[in-house]
Amino acid sequence: MSSLRELAIRGRDLLRGLPRTDPALESRLLLQKAAGLDEIRFWALPESPVSPTVERVFLAFVRRRRAGIPLAYLTGEREFWSLTFAVSPDVLVPRPETELLVEKALAFAPRGEAVIVEIGTGSGAVAVVLAKELPRARIVAADVSRRALETARRNALRHGAAVTFVASDLFRSLGGRIPPGGADLVVSNPPYVAAAEWPTLPPEVRREPRRALVAGPTGLEFIARLIAGAGSHLKPGGRLLFEVGRGQARRALGLFDSRWDCREAFKDLRGICRVVAARRTGF
Repeated sequence: MSSLRELAIRGRDLLRGLPRTDPALESRLLLQKAAGLDEIRFWALPESPVSPTVERVFLAFVRRRRAGIPLAYLTGEREFWSLTFAVSPDVLVPRPETELLVEKALAFAPRGEAVIVEIGTGSGAVAVVLAKELPRARIVAADVSRRALETARRNALRHGAAVTFVASDLFRSLGGRIPPGGADLVVSNPPYVAAAEWPTLPPEVRREPRRALVAGPTGLEFIARLIAGAGSHLKPGGRLLFEVGRGQARRALGLFDSRWDCREAFKDLRGICRVVAARRTGF
């Protein structure tokens, strides 16, 4: 029988050449998943023999990874904001750049009993982090996918986060969930890929839910609806924040009308304008 170390090396060699991949790390994570080991136990027992069953499961994981299945779908989890979230093919894989959306939401959110709405919650990662960081706030998270909401609810339970999840297409089913005066903050990581871009995306990305990525012909269709809806559901002085793709910030800022001021875009660590924010006027 092969040892853990030998199998990890074999997996590393098989994963070499995959784009944007750390083959040694991914091999170890897949082997830990197959063997039911955490990182500490893996490193404590590198020469331990691996059963034929575990070896078969591990090599099947490696084959699926080579075929373009995202690592997070194989391990069933992904780290975001230093928390571990369950993921499945029903939700987008949380990405590091989306942490900028959380940072800006925390910067703009009123301290105290604020009402924050997330549109398109997916795995619930953003909503859960906001609930953990702002324990006095009321967090309402919506998604059109009921399967995504099941994953989000599991993540909220896992982290002890108080979040109200609602099945809704944007704001359509949020009546009664938002106070009559409006929310303090609306946040979203919306679909923003143009339809023509979809075939050009990496195969791994195209394994994620298309509906959560593709917005329409221009990529701004969902964002336009988000701005229109948020204008009716934010209190005066409340803010809308959402993620955009490379090169979209200027066009997205142009979608705001006279009901909005303090329009701005924020760059991520790679210098890409990643988050757009605006304030609802009407004081």
